[in-house]
Amino acid sequence: MAFYSPSSSLGGYNNQKSPERAPPIDLTLLHNASTVLEEQFAKDSQAIPELGEILPNGQASSSYSIFPDDVRVPFQKRKLVGIPEALFQYYSNTSVNSHMGLIPEIERVWISIDHKLFLWDYNDSQEISSFVDQPYVITHVGLVKPKKGLFIEEISHLLVICTPVSVLLIALSFSTVSGTSTRFRKEVKLYATDLTISTEVEMTSVAGTVDGRIFMCGSQDGSLYELHYQENEGWFGKRIQLVNHSVGGMSSLLPRFTSTSAEDRIISVIADSERECLYTLTEKNVVSLYKPTSEKSVQHIQTLSNLYKAAQDRCPGSPAITPQTFQIVSLHPISLLESRSGVQLLAITTNGVRLYFSPGLSYGGSMQTLGMRTLQLSHVRLPPSNLIHPDEQENLHRPAPTIPFGAVQGQPPRQSRPYIVSAIDSSCYVDGLTVAAQPGDVDTVDYLLCLSPDLTRIGSLDQLNLPQPAPQPTYSMYSSQNVSSRPPMTEYATLLSIPGRTWAMAPVPQTPIAADVAGINVLNELGAQVSEHPRQFMILTNVGVTFLVKRRSLDYLKAVIEELQSEGNVQPIIEFRDSFGRNQTCAMLLALASGNIFLEGSDPASNTINLGNSDLAAVAKQAFYDFGEKPIWSERTVYGKSEHQGTAIFSGRREGLALYFSRLVRPIWKIKLVVAGPTNLQLAVQEARLITIQKNLYALKDLLDKNPHLFHSSPGDSAASRAPAMEQEAWKAEQASIAQLLSLLTRTIEALSFVLLLNDYHFADIMTKCDVEIQKLVSSLTFEDLITTQNGLAVSRALVNVIIDQQIGQQISVDTISEVLQNRCGSFCSTDDVMLYKAKENIRKAVETSSVAEKQNWLSESLRLYTKGARILDFEKLREICGDFQLLKYAKGAIDLPLVCARVFDPDNIGMDYWRSSANSDGRPRSAFERRMQCYELILDSLSVFEQQGNEPSTVQNAHSAEEHETVKDYAYQLSFSSDDEMFHSTLYDWLISRHLADDLLEIRPPFLETHLKREPLSAEKYQLLWQFYVKDGQPLRAAEVLLALAESTEFQLQLDNRLEYLTLAVGNAKSHPVSAGGRHETAIAFLTDLEEKLEVAQVQLEMYSTLLPHVNDASEVGVKINALASRLYTMSELYQDYAIPFDLPILKLICLHVAEHRDEVMLRQVWNQIFDQVVEEESDPVAQADQLSATLEKLGRRFYPSIFAFPLQLVTDLLIRFSLERKEVLQSGWAPRVLARAGIPYVEIWDALHDMYESHIPPFNAQANVQAISSDIATLFTDWVEEVKRPTSSISRGEFPVSRIDLAVDQYMAELHADRIETKSKYEAVKRQLRREW
Repeated sequence: MAFYSPSSSLGGYNNQKSPERAPPIDLTLLHNASTVLEEQFAKDSQAIPELGEILPNGQASSSYSIFPDDVRVPFQKRKLVGIPEALFQYYSNTSVNSHMGLIPEIERVWISIDHKLFLWDYNDSQEISSFVDQPYVITHVGLVKPKKGLFIEEISHLLVICTPVSVLLIALSFSTVSGTSTRFRKEVKLYATDLTISTEVEMTSVAGTVDGRIFMCGSQDGSLYELHYQENEGWFGKRIQLVNHSVGGMSSLLPRFTSTSAEDRIISVIADSERECLYTLTEKNVVSLYKPTSEKSVQHIQTLSNLYKAAQDRCPGSPAITPQTFQIVSLHPISLLESRSGVQLLAITTNGVRLYFSPGLSYGGSMQTLGMRTLQLSHVRLPPSNLIHPDEQENLHRPAPTIPFGAVQGQPPRQSRPYIVSAIDSSCYVDGLTVAAQPGDVDTVDYLLCLSPDLTRIGSLDQLNLPQPAPQPTYSMYSSQNVSSRPPMTEYATLLSIPGRTWAMAPVPQTPIAADVAGINVLNELGAQVSEHPRQFMILTNVGVTFLVKRRSLDYLKAVIEELQSEGNVQPIIEFRDSFGRNQTCAMLLALASGNIFLEGSDPASNTINLGNSDLAAVAKQAFYDFGEKPIWSERTVYGKSEHQGTAIFSGRREGLALYFSRLVRPIWKIKLVVAGPTNLQLAVQEARLITIQKNLYALKDLLDKNPHLFHSSPGDSAASRAPAMEQEAWKAEQASIAQLLSLLTRTIEALSFVLLLNDYHFADIMTKCDVEIQKLVSSLTFEDLITTQNGLAVSRALVNVIIDQQIGQQISVDTISEVLQNRCGSFCSTDDVMLYKAKENIRKAVETSSVAEKQNWLSESLRLYTKGARILDFEKLREICGDFQLLKYAKGAIDLPLVCARVFDPDNIGMDYWRSSANSDGRPRSAFERRMQCYELILDSLSVFEQQGNEPSTVQNAHSAEEHETVKDYAYQLSFSSDDEMFHSTLYDWLISRHLADDLLEIRPPFLETHLKREPLSAEKYQLLWQFYVKDGQPLRAAEVLLALAESTEFQLQLDNRLEYLTLAVGNAKSHPVSAGGRHETAIAFLTDLEEKLEVAQVQLEMYSTLLPHVNDASEVGVKINALASRLYTMSELYQDYAIPFDLPILKLICLHVAEHRDEVMLRQVWNQIFDQVVEEESDPVAQADQLSATLEKLGRRFYPSIFAFPLQLVTDLLIRFSLERKEVLQSGWAPRVLARAGIPYVEIWDALHDMYESHIPPFNAQANVQAISSDIATLFTDWVEEVKRPTSSISRGEFPVSRIDLAVDQYMAELHADRIETKSKYEAVKRQLRREW
């Protein structure tokens, strides 16, 4: 398992967690701390300018910092590895031809002795491999990349072996293997190829491009050649051939007859892989630029000549530039990381003058299509003129008085031998560092000119007491336009001696971690020195390989502290602070105090914390505290008045912590967590790098944990010039910021542990088990996102779940896994997480056990743990758990856990409030509502599953199982109905009703059913259930109220007969209301009366609708009006005004008058006249008229009598008698009273009406004939009346019969009867006899 764990058991930081719940991750706090890091990133990016900004275009510079002491020497000889003794046996005589060079890409030195080639591993000093399979003297060896697809994948490079008569290609592969020490070494294997070609010109200066093309120059003719090779020979090309680009591609096919020695010869070819171009250098200081284009062709872009004149123009009068000394010895492309848009090429002369070339504003010729700008000489850097001789440099001690750091010496201290370089013959350059070699004063020694930028001069480091430099000679062109606002380049310069004569030099290959991924200028070693080892250079001499290491500001500071320890001199460290600034110094002191892995003296291969010198760490801690000062409160003032608002200016301690922390994490902070590998996702950052960063972070945290006083004020430290309140505010703000940074530091350490743990558990396998959404999320996350965002939390939780599942599947205990997780990355596996994992393990145990009691115990414990950890359950996980409970028939878990989660997911009940308000808006309340509903749906799903299990066909064998299923189902419903969650109850009721189980629901009558049925949105179905609920609950009056509301509702589409049915049921329920119920008797009576009246009106409406329905298709507007009659209940007034009158239906009018009890004699007369008139109009035959009228009156009389509002007897009798008088020829006497009698009118009432007409003398009853006709009708009435009374089954009792009154009336009628009314008289006499006989 790859995880850094110091022997101190993680210093108490990662020990076993207590069972208490870990506090939730405070993302706001982490985000605030991350913002602080972002600020430091920005400062680091801007602190040191790019190379082009400090080398002003069109100018020259010569500012150097040269120190006689060893503390600030910019380079240091690290070690010398001698050439193995075994090689010397091949020097059989003094006339051997031997050459050598460096191949740093494969960590080898090549040495040729005559025709033999040896590859010496300078890291494992005795390991040598050889190649002797060709006969010619080897003069030059180059290493290039092969063309893609021509060799097997293992072949990573080609060796280009040059002899005076041939060029040979050898394939090469290498792999990393364990070395003799703690470091790894590269094992090289050589493979012979048949790619060889004879030449007439000896080749040298081999340069390869990234796409596998090989360029070189001829030693004799100085031409630019390309070695072209391909897989097979073709008609127009050999498998390998030399193409001379200086004179045309065909020259390699022609014999050479002439020499071009008089012409200027190319002596060096350099490839620029970043810009995909070539540079050539000639003997006469001419630089050319080429662009490789199509196969076997290059495009000449530009030739730069007269460079001596151009350099002299930029610094006229400089003694360093003379025709005799101006000879360019090497070209060096400048990386885009160093100068993204400025300087492109560096040329170095024999006396150390450096020429910088930058792209011009224009494209050369047709070069725009190639994307290449022409170059121009932009800056001339003159060599230092006052170097200390190496012999004296090594013997000098620190002089007194001291020279401040960063103070540029115009004149060095008095020395007998100031040195000026003049014969440089080899050089190398990388990341702003220049190393050049020239012969020393004796044959056995070479001198190295070592130059590096002085960051205290060129950087913006917020120094307050930076010593001012001494005046330096400057040179500029008269018409210079581009004057930078940045300070000009100033460099440290020193001269070192090494044994032997220099053959080659090169930088040790190193990936600039902090620069390539984090946007820091490679010149800014302040930002990179705590994240990578210092730059090293290899100088190959005839003695061996000397390793030169760059000394950084951190190394200077360490040396200063060591001097303070040994000599007690505090002045140098104060000078250091003044030169680099308070904040930078504090950041470096933290690196020293915590033992940063990349300190000077640490083994680059071991990557272990450097805790060797505890005294040095103690001094660094004290200096950190002393130099850090204290925070200051800056209060805002307007017009001299304080606004009582302000900001804290943090101390150097806080700034140093933020700066150091940001530099440690910068290489990964913005990097994606994963990248797409050949087959699947894989970690984007190598494990070794993550471990190194984590070690440094943990060392920092351990330092801060053990020394909390570093960020507190010392006793008695007070500011007299500030009010105590302001000082407290400043300290408070600083402490808060430091606490945030410490939280982020802890979280970052654990995040790296988490990522390393993922790697241990096979990250690719884990990713395949994640769902697609999580995979997408992981692909988009940076390390910063993982540590500080909600997405990071979600991803980490999902990944931990997969790990746990993976391990549980391998029968590993959850306790074991969770202990690993909590020890290594506690915040990524909280106690809540552990509870969930243990709960899952309990479910697994419940599945495996055969004991019913044990199964219940495991399930109960699982439910308890899931309930405690519910706040971190996501819905998909909850669904999975409920599925497990369903399979195990554990009703309590399947019902109770979603109910708990519904409350936990909506802790403030905003989802419940959203439901209660029946809102319909988006936002947080709706989201909470939907989360609750998801939980409830899981419960309903469980109920369905339990029902299905119970409904499975049973047999004799599974009868017991069926009984168990029924028990589980009943218990599940019992748990559901016993819940106090109103919203869940409502959801449950809707679900049951939708499944046609409303009757069962009414029988149970659970607590929230009444509320649910009354809740919006209302429906006819809810009303139907509600009145039934009240009936079953013994509340008939409330049932009647609901039925009335249902009948009168307009929002439901109900049939008119249904409304009438509801009113009828309402009347019935209202009548069932007990007298003593709730003291509402009088109210109930009034309500019942109202109901009965509404029922009566509704009945009228139904009759009216039935009457009018046949006319629904008469006209469209008529149909609409009739259909409207069925849509709702109308009042009597509406029925009369809107229907009875417009449709002119007399019977309907009577009905309205009757029900409304409205007395209007005029209207009544009109209605009855209309009834009689309609009969006359409809029938022409008098008898038919009489029959129809008789039927109509009988029906109306039975319906309305004795209503004076609809059936006024006097009026009806009057009209009826008049009708009969008009048709007395066809109608028998007595027809009219018999019609009334059949209509249900009592005989006495008919007699009274007839008698009133008999006595009235009102026309037409003033005519004697009509009066006699009425007398005849009365005689018939009396006869029928007596017979009815005599009938045994008569409804008229004998006691009610007015015998005396009739007897007297008969006498009167007979006395007034005309003599010709014989039949009438006999009827009267018969009546009289009956009266005598019976009474």
